Amino acid sequence: MAVYRDSAVVLRVGKLGEADRIVTLLTKRTGRVRAVAKGVRRTRSRFGGRLEPFSHVDLQLYEGRSLDIVTQAVSLDAFGPTLAADYERWTTATVIAETTERLTAEEREPALRLHLLLVGALRTLVETDRDPALVLDAFLLRAMALAGWAPALRECARCATPGPHPAFSVPAGGLLCAVCRSTGAARPSPATVGLMAALAEGDWVTACASTPVQRRESAGLVAALLQWHLERALRSLPLVDRSGDGPDGVPVTTGAVAGPGPQAPAGSVG
Repeated sequence: MAVYRDSAVVLRVGKLGEADRIVTLLTKRTGRVRAVAKGVRRTRSRFGGRLEPFSHVDLQLYEGRSLDIVTQAVSLDAFGPTLAADYERWTTATVIAETTERLTAEEREPALRLHLLLVGALRTLVETDRDPALVLDAFLLRAMALAGWAPALRECARCATPGPHPAFSVPAGGLLCAVCRSTGAARPSPATVGLMAALAEGDWVTACASTPVQRRESAGLVAALLQWHLERALRSLPLVDRSGDGPDGVPVTTGAVAGPGPQAPAGSVG
């Protein structure tokens, strides 16, 4: 059986038998891999603590018939303990990990850019004081772009007429001009669309200057876009608490967009 070495982020773990664990990994060169870490749940395990969720590790594995086997693990970044001490950052990381797994439908399909994006997002959550909600939306927008689902935020999604435009349609994939606008399209504020564009492009000066209302409205649109493309809801998304009052006192929460479809955040349907 072939032995190989790769760096990886632990996306998810599960129990196997009395002492083993199945770990779902996004590796740098191999893509998403499921592997068995034998004996890691024993108190004397050599590397059990290095294979916790969100750990960035250097691994040695050998290919098994159905699951690979982890034979060595060296910690590169122990993101988990810091994230576990902050509920908001932990739940944000959980959504990031679940999204990463959903976007890598095929095992062993290389996803280098997504791997680098994932490590960067976790490092930002741990090493900076940026709002976790902004970090999450920036990750989701850029991950969608890598998957080929980048929303149209500067031009009409249908006719490519340069914006700004008044309407935003989740099924259409972004802004719609007055001619292309469909019934039920959302009407986010221009500042909200500007925030989404800033997050997608890495303009943190603009993003950090946004208001709570703009952030909540942006979060609802980003969540709706992602789940529309995935054609399923993210189980971890409702755990992220971004509730509050939007325009006109209407409650807005990311978790309100529970599944795929042409939904728009509460209070933003025009």
